[in-house]
Amino acid sequence: MVDDCIFCRIADLRIPTELLYQDHQLVAFRDIQPVAPVHILIVPKKHIPDVLHLTNTDADILGKVYEVAAELARCEGVAEDGFRVVVNTGPAAGQSVQHIHFHLLGGRELGWPPG
Repeated sequence: MVDDCIFCRIADLRIPTELLYQDHQLVAFRDIQPVAPVHILIVPKKHIPDVLHLTNTDADILGKVYEVAAELARCEGVAEDGFRVVVNTGPAAGQSVQHIHFHLLGGRELGWPPG
């Protein structure tokens, strides 16, 4: 955990939030600035700054992220119509918190290409 990282503080429950999912690897909660009717952040408890810092030891975390994303999409009622899982890396891509996190987006038409 990194003390000045907001997602580390949420993951270890130092910042209260309504968790939609929690286990020993991940937490999930609603984005405070949603861009879609369903906008959930899935955050590893392990502090990983971004995609560039992933290693082969993180493969189990990535698998769990997508398993949780699918379950949350079903629970939120967006699985059948479709949803998107997005991870941004770096400021030009829109990463505002230097802790890898995955956006589960759904509940509206999502254009392509994004951005």
